[in-house]
Amino acid sequence: MPRFYVTTPIYYVNDAPHVGHAYTTVNADALARWHRLVGDEVFFLTGTDEHGAKVAEAAAEHGMSPQEWADTVVQRFLGAWRDLDIANDDFIRTTEPRHHHAVQAFLQRIYDNGYIRLDTYTGLYCVSCEDYYTPEQLVDGKCPIHGRPVVEMEEENYFFELSRFEDRLLRWYEENPDAIRPATKRNEALSFVKGGLKDISITRTSMHWGVPVPWDERHVFYVWYDALINYLTAVGYGADEERWRLWWPAVHHLIGKEIVRFHCVWWPAMCMAAGVDPPAHVFVHGWLLVGGQKLSKTLVRQQADSADADDADDAADATDAADRPVRLTEIAPQALTEDFGVDATRYHLLRDVPFGTDGDFSYEGLVSRYNADLANNLGNLVARVATVVGSKCGGIGPAPDPESALAEVAGDVVSSAADAWARIAPHEALEQTWRLIGAANAALEAAEPWKAEPGPAVDAVLGDALEVLRLVSLLVSPAMPATSTEIWRRIGLDGGPQDRRLPADAAWGGYPGGVPVEKGEPLFPRRKA
Repeated sequence: MPRFYVTTPIYYVNDAPHVGHAYTTVNADALARWHRLVGDEVFFLTGTDEHGAKVAEAAAEHGMSPQEWADTVVQRFLGAWRDLDIANDDFIRTTEPRHHHAVQAFLQRIYDNGYIRLDTYTGLYCVSCEDYYTPEQLVDGKCPIHGRPVVEMEEENYFFELSRFEDRLLRWYEENPDAIRPATKRNEALSFVKGGLKDISITRTSMHWGVPVPWDERHVFYVWYDALINYLTAVGYGADEERWRLWWPAVHHLIGKEIVRFHCVWWPAMCMAAGVDPPAHVFVHGWLLVGGQKLSKTLVRQQADSADADDADDAADATDAADRPVRLTEIAPQALTEDFGVDATRYHLLRDVPFGTDGDFSYEGLVSRYNADLANNLGNLVARVATVVGSKCGGIGPAPDPESALAEVAGDVVSSAADAWARIAPHEALEQTWRLIGAANAALEAAEPWKAEPGPAVDAVLGDALEVLRLVSLLVSPAMPATSTEIWRRIGLDGGPQDRRLPADAAWGGYPGGVPVEKGEPLFPRRKA
């Protein structure tokens, strides 16, 4: 059985989960669900990064210890992923003993292999990035990512000798051209290596919130060298050699473009130094760019509505915020799921932003996609078919026509959608699925069974439409699990799409007929813009 191991980055606990986190996690979840649907053995990992200076800083600001702060914030991530119907197999926290053990085993191996040395480092450090910058990399003297002042630091550090891996990395990129996608991000990593690599500091003595260095407990590992190893920890590195060797060749990292250097240069080199194969696949996505005019006021209204009625300051702050553009980090996933529903939010995140490029995120876009695809097309098809089956067939769904013209369209859609999911292109897979929905709606419009007398012709048209809904339930189940299960139930089928396997169960003609069809409430009532 093929294996598919998919990971998100682990998210810092210095702040609450936002829609940027949700974008990566929903994509990873949908991919995991698709690979389960096609019969692969799947392992889906997400989690939280709980060490480092900025976590300690956030804890101090809240009057807590770093561990207390991490324990508090991690619940927000767990809650956010429950709300978004994320079906991860493991949730890793870098404060867990299993992770400390794996980090120490992995970096001890690199140390024993002669790739780590002791030295003194002086540099310009951004606490938010947990990273050093050269003066040339700064923008107006500030961090190019966070726009905050950097701090000049000097301390004794252990260094990973990254400079010794230039040739090996270049050879790896050449021999594995698809290891980093899209190609633009592979080229970015390639250019970084060709520009010359410097040894990098991997420990700190100026802080104590981290994994202790096993050969020198005056030091703790710098957060990135702790965090990256989580991908190995979760599959048993340092504890279960058979398990991690089984799963590691199947790993697929999903990351944002701001951490390309860490995952596509440092991480493969670290793996090489430890005698571990580099990750099989790193897929880099772009940023969500917040736009539109209504998002700020909508979210601020929700903030004000949820504020304590006696807390006038909170309400005033929310009102003031409506006058400025909203930031991505201010958009909580719960604000969207409460307004649009879980599956509609998941659908928008998967459908509107091609995975690998920057994309616009706006309230107007959410409403438009909701009304066009979910209310008008999918929701309308489900309601119309159930209504006509009720009026013309006594509520019992007929079987499809084996020779239907829709069979060819369905076969092409299933094949194209499967190819898109395999390429990590959910937006294309969903676009193809909606092509089948459109074809079914067009066939109903042409035949107008609601005007015809009950009989074989009406049965064939409605049976075809029910078969399309069965296939659509399968194809949308990675994106909209609850919706797909509800459609499956309404058309009289037992179990759910998650119990089926593709491609066998996606062959035309699987709808049995002779089962009751339920209309139910509208799946996606239309929304006002």
